[in-house]
Amino acid sequence: MEFQNLNGLAGQQENNQSSSKEKKHKKHKKNKHQAHPPSAENPSEPFESDLPEQKKLGKQAYELELARLQCELVKMQYWIKHTGYRLVILFEGRDAAGKGGTIKRIVEPLNPRGCGIVALGTPSDREKTQWYFQRYVAHLPAAGEIILFDRSWYNRAGVEHVMGFCTDAQYTEFMQSCPEFERMIVRSGIMLLKYWFSVSDEEQERRFQSRTVDPARRWKLSPMDLESRDRWVEYSKAKDTMFAHTNIPEAPWFTVEADDKKRARLNCLSHILSKVPYTDMTPEALELPPRRAAPDDYVRPPRNEQFFVPHVY
Repeated sequence: MEFQNLNGLAGQQENNQSSSKEKKHKKHKKNKHQAHPPSAENPSEPFESDLPEQKKLGKQAYELELARLQCELVKMQYWIKHTGYRLVILFEGRDAAGKGGTIKRIVEPLNPRGCGIVALGTPSDREKTQWYFQRYVAHLPAAGEIILFDRSWYNRAGVEHVMGFCTDAQYTEFMQSCPEFERMIVRSGIMLLKYWFSVSDEEQERRFQSRTVDPARRWKLSPMDLESRDRWVEYSKAKDTMFAHTNIPEAPWFTVEADDKKRARLNCLSHILSKVPYTDMTPEALELPPRRAAPDDYVRPPRNEQFFVPHVY
C-alpha cells in the first residue's frame, strides 16, 4: 500500500479531510454501478469479478508456494498409485497462455512412470479415417496413472473449426458426441478435469514478440500461432460455442486467468489438489544400512579402455 507524505499538511482542517472522504465515497458508489469493461476472452462480455488488478507475484513468494504445492502433488501421486485412481487433465486455451509451463511444473516432481504427457501432432492419413476420438482413447490412463493432455480432442472445436481443417458436418458431430464421450469416461471411473487458460490480447502479443527475439523459445511460434494473431474474435466465438455445448456437470470447464503466469500456475496446481480426494500416504523416511564392502577380488578395468565425456566445464 502506498502512503501519502503528510509532512507540511499538519495545519489542514479536519472538516476538509471529512469532506474529501465523503467525495471519495460518493465517487466509489457511483463507479460501482457503472458497466464493467469487456473481458479479455470476449469483448462483448463483462468481467466476472470486481476485484482490483493484482500485482505480479514476486519470485521468492512464488517459488516457496510452488515447492509446497509440488510436495502435495507427490503425496497425491502416492495416493493415486496406492488406490488405483485414474486421473485425466486437459489443458486448452489461447496460444502462449502458459499451458506448457503449468504442465512442466506439475510433472517436475512426479514419478514419470505414473504420470504421462500426451501432445499429439497432426493426425496421419490412417488416423483421419478413424473414429475421431479413437487416437485419444489409446492414451487414457490405467489404474494408478495420471495423464495430462497438452491440447486434446478439443482441437476440433477450436483450431480445426476456425482454420477450416474439418467440415461443418464433422464439427456438428463433435459437438453432439463430445459430451457423451466424456460422460462415458467419467462413468468408467476416471476423474476428468478440463482447464481453459485465458490470456488477454495485449499479453498474448507481448509473449509472441518476446519469442521472436529468443532463439531458445522461437520454436514455440508455430504457423498456427501466427495465424491466431489475426483471428482473435473467431477463436473467442469458437471457445464460447464450445463451452456452451461441452460444459457439462460431469466434466465442467475451469478457466485459469493467465496474464500472470506465476499466479496461473499456482492457482491451477492448487485447484487440481482440491479436486482429487487424496490423503497423505507418503512412506516413512528410510534408514539405510551400512554399505557392504566391495569384494577383494574385484579389479576395475583401466581408464584407457573407456570413453569419457570431456571436461569442458
